Amino acid sequence: MISEISLHKISIPLVEPFITSLGRDDDALNVVVCIKTDSGMVGFGECSPYMPINGESQDTAYLVGQYLAKVLLGKDPLNIKSIHQEMDALIYGNKSIKSAFDIACYDIAAQEAGMPLYQFLGGNKTKTITTDYTVSIGDPDKMAADAVKILAQGFPFIKVKLGKDGRTDVIRMQKIRAAVGPGVPLRIDANQGWSVEEAIETLQALAPLNIEHCEEPIARWNYMALPRIRKASPIPLMADECLGDENDAARLIAIDACQYMNIKLGKSGGIFSAQKIIRLAEEAGVKLQVGAMIESRLAMTAFAHFALSSEQIVHFDFDTALMLREDPVEGGIRYRPNGVIEVPDSPGLGAKISTERLQKSESCRFIT
Repeated sequence: MISEISLHKISIPLVEPFITSLGRDDDALNVVVCIKTDSGMVGFGECSPYMPINGESQDTAYLVGQYLAKVLLGKDPLNIKSIHQEMDALIYGNKSIKSAFDIACYDIAAQEAGMPLYQFLGGNKTKTITTDYTVSIGDPDKMAADAVKILAQGFPFIKVKLGKDGRTDVIRMQKIRAAVGPGVPLRIDANQGWSVEEAIETLQALAPLNIEHCEEPIARWNYMALPRIRKASPIPLMADECLGDENDAARLIAIDACQYMNIKLGKSGGIFSAQKIIRLAEEAGVKLQVGAMIESRLAMTAFAHFALSSEQIVHFDFDTALMLREDPVEGGIRYRPNGVIEVPDSPGLGAKISTERLQKSESCRFIT
């Protein structure tokens, strides 16, 4: 049973500002959840709440996490379905902080089973996880120069943030394609920045540039227009912000909105709901990406374990932990050359925040 829960604010400056059509981030403002059981097990989870996407901030996640902690003390962390029922009965939404509790419970459950998390989730290591690396939106020439740097670092896939004026976005991509050459796979993410007509015009104009896919071209609330864009677009579409939990996935599949869906545990509320999305995607033949906000290697390790749980997951967007000026994580995934990610085989998550870093953080603790 859960005997202790602590919450910690972890704030880490970025090496460079991370800029999308939704705004600019200079720091990762995350919350870490540590759950201890009466049998001595310890599980870690982390979230990176982002106000424009999931309506949460570090402060709100930290506060709501305290309500959740009080409810979950004394509960069985292995009964993850019940854990989610308790959290959802207490408060609607707040998927980001709920995902941190979810990850911590899965960490404990996999340790209890003596398995690495990916194996506990039914996965294996038959595929290689290779992350892309992202170019922030800005001046077209700077974006092209940044893409060249990413290529020089060995990353085989380049993701580009767009969504600030479709015509300028075309110029941005033309300059990037000219700078990196014709063979480098390019992926784009408009982060809801275009109107419907602008999306169609922009995607058609980008057709000669050999773009792999486009994430969230229009406002999330306007997802019913995605089938129209999909029909007109030479570039496959990937749902992101409009895909939260399995209910969103079912709606998108029902209207044939996109060829891909991007799962983020901070949007789904954790692994429990994300597994339901996988099952729906497998039935519908929709391919998946697992993505991230601005988490450290702690949550990124959970994402990588999860990404090994289904062959339906074919794309991996795990670069943001590399953008942090500090790495507070012990164990966890390792970034190898050419974007390859090595997932640990120790029981559970195989990652934790260092005790020294936790002691420096603003924190609160609840015990039975």
